[in-house]
Amino acid sequence: MTDIAPGGPSLPILTALAAASLTASLGISVASVMLPTLTRSLAATVSDAQWVVLAYLMAVTVTIVSAGRLGDLFGQRRILIAGLIVFIAGSVASATAPSLGLLIAGRALQGIGGAILIALPMSIARDMVPSGQLGTAMGMLGTTSAVGTALGPSLGGLVLAWSDWRLAFWLLAGFAGMTLVLAVFAIRPDGARPRASVRSLDPLGTAVLIVALVAYSLAASGGATGIALSPAVLMAVAVMATMVFVLVEARVNAPLVPMMVLLDRLTGAGFAMNILVGTVMMSTLVVGPFFLTFSLGLDEAAVGLVLAVGPVGAALSGVPAGWLTDRFGARRVLLAGLVQTILGLLCLAVLPRWLGVGGYIAALIGLTPAFQLFLAANNTAVMSGASKEQRGRLSGLLGLSRNLGLMTGASAMPTLFVAVMGTGDAAEAPIATVSHAFTMTFVAAAALTMIALGLAIWSDPRRRPAAPGPA
Repeated sequence: MTDIAPGGPSLPILTALAAASLTASLGISVASVMLPTLTRSLAATVSDAQWVVLAYLMAVTVTIVSAGRLGDLFGQRRILIAGLIVFIAGSVASATAPSLGLLIAGRALQGIGGAILIALPMSIARDMVPSGQLGTAMGMLGTTSAVGTALGPSLGGLVLAWSDWRLAFWLLAGFAGMTLVLAVFAIRPDGARPRASVRSLDPLGTAVLIVALVAYSLAASGGATGIALSPAVLMAVAVMATMVFVLVEARVNAPLVPMMVLLDRLTGAGFAMNILVGTVMMSTLVVGPFFLTFSLGLDEAAVGLVLAVGPVGAALSGVPAGWLTDRFGARRVLLAGLVQTILGLLCLAVLPRWLGVGGYIAALIGLTPAFQLFLAANNTAVMSGASKEQRGRLSGLLGLSRNLGLMTGASAMPTLFVAVMGTGDAAEAPIATVSHAFTMTFVAAAALTMIALGLAIWSDPRRRPAAPGPA
């Protein structure tokens, strides 16, 4: 049995949730442009400085499911407010850090707060936004996430032009503070919650899941400075820890991730599709620049402008995608989004080779709204059927599955591109070879999306076998 969110004005609530989502996405992207400055300011190597970005992403990944579970146990509003406070503390620690090590620690603390800001808005929207507006709410959250991702590097660049890198973290702390005030006044207090114990948090399952996710994160990033284990060994550790996690969750009374949730067609397929589409989404960011630079001959500024079409398109199409989900239903929009994604990926594989930069931009204009259609519809489909006790957990799992897809795409798709190209140095490869590798990579991305489409069709509730009647 599910609860229906009450009617009434929801704009203040949506604004608070959108601000929380924007805060988390800014935290992800704002630091990337600062890495060269940090190497000079803190006398660090490039590999060491990359931990400023990696620490945030890993902290989000390993804590996002637990963040959702905390919301279920102690109240969504309470934990969201706590997450904003943690994010502010991490931002201040980062802004005042005297060394790279303390900056990385501050970013990890910021990432823990960011995990809460990613996990809980969808759950709170399911609780407090009228059911007929749930798709629109999901679309708005997708829009603000895209805006934050696109705005972060620009904001970081402006800060470096005006002041030093510390100002960016002070600005993040200030924005999170304003979001905190908005959340306190806009979101209704939680009702009475059952008493929760340490056992309710599933400490053993949480610890094993953290080991699995940390190992996978490091393996997907190709290993990291200071880690003696190879990516292959790290991946083996991740697989073994995942197997142990499944065994643990099948035996504890209050599991962090009930296996029945993953075995349900609708929710299990939703998480799997999120991973597949996340992998495909990342491929446009990590493979596209090589083609634009070494096949079409664009300079860095031009590459940046072309790639900006994606986040801008996502920002403009998020809310319309949510409205279409409310108007026509999550199932129809989900299928339409996946079909459009397949067509967009095939266009991206072919059109730039025929039409150059114009073909690349045209393909992105068709592809990016398709991603937003999928995200709005898939999130709505999973969350609309969630019981009140499971909403935070499911919201966290949606965030985790998307993060796993993005990390997988950041590792697997460039690996495929290099394998087809036959060399790791795109600058030395013939233009025709780079173009062929680009085409094959996005044909493979289209194939992954076809698998997601198959999962969507398989998970259709109307295809489930009817329960047998009495003899």
